[in-house]
Amino acid sequence: MPSRLPIRLVVALSIGAASAAPAQEGPQKLAAIRLNAGIHNIQAEVARTPEQRAIGLMHRPTLGPNDGMLFVFEQPATQCFWMKNTLIPLSIAFVADDGRIESIAEMPPKTLESTCSSKPVRLVLEMNQGWFAKRGIKAGDRLAGGAFSR
Repeated sequence: MPSRLPIRLVVALSIGAASAAPAQEGPQKLAAIRLNAGIHNIQAEVARTPEQRAIGLMHRPTLGPNDGMLFVFEQPATQCFWMKNTLIPLSIAFVADDGRIESIAEMPPKTLESTCSSKPVRLVLEMNQGWFAKRGIKAGDRLAGGAFSR
């Protein structure tokens, strides 16, 4: 007759197996908020946890024309991003807590080259490459929405 494991041990083993799950292989889908850049609306998924921020926009074949991802960090710091497993070219805006864009950079897909903020920031917004330039949005302009303090 096969031996039976106590139920607590089975639960503990299951939890351990779940925490050792393989790395994310498909795109994540996070809750989104609405932001504004002047008259332009943005639908931004919000990456708040270290795990969500690490995955970011990886593995996505496309991004909607006004969709993006807002990365929210606990403290202002020099924030650095790379494009490992990111299939689409992006523009990245490093943003102060009040919504002021500190800088914008262009990021080619599938690269390990880091792009960093020039000043400590807590918020970073990624959009399709050229999104900001096509709308005349530049460093010094402000984004609006619930993510920003006034």
